[in-house]
Amino acid sequence: MSTTENSTYAGFTAEERAAMRDHAQEMKKAARRGSAAEKAAAAERDVLAKIADMQESDRVMAERVHAVVRAHAPQLAPKLWYGMPAYARDGKVVCFFQSAEKFKARYATLGFSDLAALDDGPMWAAGFALTEVTEEVEERIAALVRRAVG
Repeated sequence: MSTTENSTYAGFTAEERAAMRDHAQEMKKAARRGSAAEKAAAAERDVLAKIADMQESDRVMAERVHAVVRAHAPQLAPKLWYGMPAYARDGKVVCFFQSAEKFKARYATLGFSDLAALDDGPMWAAGFALTEVTEEVEERIAALVRRAVG
């Protein structure tokens, strides 16, 4: 990033630094685990524990997102990614849930990586704001997740 006379680069925010520390710990923890089955079971426990630690509104949404992803894209494996619940294929994140609390935002986010098959012409959405997960929102998430995995 370049700086000008009118702006200065102050570095990463405390939240960004915390996310990077989370990611480093996740990588170390994953490297110490044994078999693929053990890694998968431990990763699921880690995701559920992270969700359980969220503030109530984020936790409720994350639990519902987790259930929808697991039901509609069982080929995606839960894992932590920068301290967020994420769902991966072959170890690469396809989608993730970012709590509002994580970066002090006014809404949670359901995000998709470039691996998600959501392409729709020259421009398409890769992130969706969540303030509540209703039945209608669950249906939209299910459709997006099914489309994302092809």
